[in-house]
Parts: sequence; structure tokens; C-alpha cells
Amino acid sequence: MIKIAVIPIDNRPICYDLIEDILSINNDIELFMPDIKYLGGLNNQSNINEIFNFLENLADIDFLIVSLDTIAYGGLIPSRRIEDDFKTIKERIEKFKTIVQKKVKKILAFSSIMRISNNNINEEEKQYWSQWGKRIFDWSYYLHKSEVEKSYNCVINKIPKDILEDYIKTRKRNFEINKIYLNWAEENFFDTLIFSKDDCAEFGLNVKEANELNKIIKEKNIKKAFIKTGADEIPLGLITRALSKNQNIKINPIFLEKNSLNLISKYEDISIYDCVKGQISLAGCNINENDFDLEMIINNFKKEQGDLVLGESINSNKNKILFSAKNHFIADVNNANGSDLNFVENIFKQNNSNFFGYCAYNTSANTIGCALFCAVVKFLAIKNNSYNETAFKKIQFIRFLDDWAYQAISRKFVRENKPDYYDGLMQKEEELNKNAKKISEFLNFYPKKISYSLPWDRSFEIRIKIN
Repeated sequence: MIKIAVIPIDNRPICYDLIEDILSINNDIELFMPDIKYLGGLNNQSNINEIFNFLENLADIDFLIVSLDTIAYGGLIPSRRIEDDFKTIKERIEKFKTIVQKKVKKILAFSSIMRISNNNINEEEKQYWSQWGKRIFDWSYYLHKSEVEKSYNCVINKIPKDILEDYIKTRKRNFEINKIYLNWAEENFFDTLIFSKDDCAEFGLNVKEANELNKIIKEKNIKKAFIKTGADEIPLGLITRALSKNQNIKINPIFLEKNSLNLISKYEDISIYDCVKGQISLAGCNINENDFDLEMIINNFKKEQGDLVLGESINSNKNKILFSAKNHFIADVNNANGSDLNFVENIFKQNNSNFFGYCAYNTSANTIGCALFCAVVKFLAIKNNSYNETAFKKIQFIRFLDDWAYQAISRKFVRENKPDYYDGLMQKEEELNKNAKKISEFLNFYPKKISYSLPWDRSFEIRIKIN
């Protein structure tokens, strides 16, 4: 029995339920997570004292996968918002280190490089972002660009002094905390340490910080620390990495648009090819096009990635593709934030034997990391005679219902049903259940009851519960 403890980023279904559901595919894995009521949401921090109590009560854990943002700040979103000073946060993370270093065999951790969103939406930022967010992004972008390109005439600052000072102070605090983690990595406290870059552009203070951290990693030859593009999928990749160690799992990536490998996805700063390569590396797997265990089919975009949130849906004409008879799983990244409708209709026409999973969640990195996690867990479970087929069908039912039926079909109505998103969801319940029947027929999986909720009271995250 493998014992895995996880400290998630927050209480979203993709950060909590997904981990629980996918690991249940393997009957030889015992999962430990704090009660979801102690984890933070959109407008509240995690209860860090309860997280520490949870850690204190662990015993004989093989792997701890931990969001350091949860430990330091109470979650990913609080890391951008809370006013706690450097000293307070340093004491908090040092307490964490003291607790776990004698309780856990291997610690795989991740910490965010604070993002800079390119808009005036303050839903996940400090209040002043609603007025100054776009200008802060532009200031950061051109400040870094001017340093790189030695052109000092393009930096324009029209941001009030007190707001800019507060923003810089928060960034500096988080950056200094990340440097402490690098020191710990040098001491071999972590088995793996990931710094995640979320919502990146070509330039910006977040990119500059990533470069500075990477410089330290190279100068000190810290072999267990890495910079990765992404966020929510990082813990999934780290769990996969823990499970796949010494297994030599070989992945053959098949891109359906072979001439578009160098194109960059929305919300990312690397090509789709490098994204796939990076996620496979994070998962502790290897690329092998000839002798492989799993085939990863990537429904990549031909010219530009669509985005269902922005109303830029792209539905491909890949409706005659026959999937391999070999073990395969599917990362559908033709659109950000949901499925390619024609492509999914094609999947439903296929035989589901040798099917190891599907995902089309949010960004390309999110999708690829999630699909890999599920496929590797199923592969190892079958290999070790500990496979739970019902659990696999359950998580795939939820993924299709979320990524295809909700995100690609029903969410637009819910999103526009302001301010009562839940009322909009209830109006779409019949449509969701109708599409659920198509999923059931493909998977040969028929839940007795399906319930839907919006845990963060917005259209993005849907929680789907089935029995």
C-alpha cells in the first residue's frame, strides 16, 4: 500500500475532488488530505492551524505533495492578497518544515511565482486591480522589456504611488519566500520543488523572477528544483511523478496538427510541443515514439487556439479519425476552457477499449497534466492488479460532463445569467442530463443520480457529484 498525503491549493473540484477520484482508480493507494472545510476558497484563506494539525497526525507517509502557497499564505489567491509580512510567513513555513521533515519519506512541493493578470478584474486580486490591473500589467511588461532590450523610453507609469508601492512590496515578499525554498532544495529537503508560472506573457516581473530563480538553480546546480508553466495541474504532475518513479513509463505523443507544434496556447508562454514535453517530464515519464506504454493523442489547434470563455470556439473537422488500438489517452487543447465539440462527437463513435482518459480543462497545461495523471494511475493499477474500473469510469464521466457538456455547451448561458449563476445552472440541468446520457453510452456507466453546484459562486468551477 502506497500512502500519499496531499495539501491542495484550495477547495476547487479540480484541486480536491479530482485528486481523490483519480487516485481511487488504484486500490493500492491510500490518500490523506485535510478535510475540505479547512481549505480556502475564492474569498477565504485555508485554516493553516488545522493544516498543521493534519500534518502533525500523519504517520509513515511515503509521499507528501504540498502546495507551499497554502502553507505560507492560505492558498494561491491569498498569496496575492494577504497583508502578512515576510517575518510572519517565514515563521509559518519554518514550522511546516519542522513538522514534516521527520514524518514523510519524500516531499514534492510547488510554489507559485505571483502572476500578473492582463485585465481590470479583481476577482482573484487585490481590490485596486479593478481600476489599475491593466496598467500594472503594462508597466511590468514594458519595465522588463526595456531591461531586456535596453530601450528605456517605453516605460510609462501612471499608477498612484501608494498602489504601486503596495504591489511591489507583495511581489518582493513572495519572491524572497521562494528563495528560501530554493535554499531548502539545496539542502535536499525536497525530493522535487516546482516554481509555477501562471498566466504568463513574454515579459513581466513574474517572468523576470522566474529567470532569476532559474539562474540560482543553475549556479548552485540544484538538481531537484524546476520552473514550469502552469498552476492547477502541477500537484497532479507531482503525484504522477511520485508514482512513476523507477517505473520507466514511456509516452508517445501524437499531435493531430503536426505542422502547428510551435504555436503557443492562450495563457501560456511556451509552444504546445514544449508544453507536452514539459508535462511528461514533470510526471517522471519519458517520450518514446517506438517502444511505448501509452499513446497521448493531442487535439492541438491548427492556427490559433480557441477560447470558449471569450466566445472564440473552434470546432475542428477531425470527425473521421480512428484512434489507435493501443493504450491511448486524449488531451483536447483545440480550445482553452473546454472541449472541441466535433472532436468529442468523434470520440463517442469509437470503441472505448484501450481508452485511458480524456481531458479538456482550462489551459493546455491543465489539460495535459490532468490527462497524464489519470492515464498513468490507470496504467500502474492494471500493471499491479489493483485496478478499479468503476472509479475510472466515474472520473471520465465527470471529465466529459464538465469539459464537454458544461464548459463547451451549457456554460455560456450560465455565465451570462448574472448575477444568479446558480439559477442559470439549474435552467441548464435538463440539457446537462441529456448530454450525460451520451457519455453513459460511451463509457457503459450509468449513475443513479447527478447533482451540480458552483462552489465559488461563479460559472467557471462546477462541482459534479454522482452516485
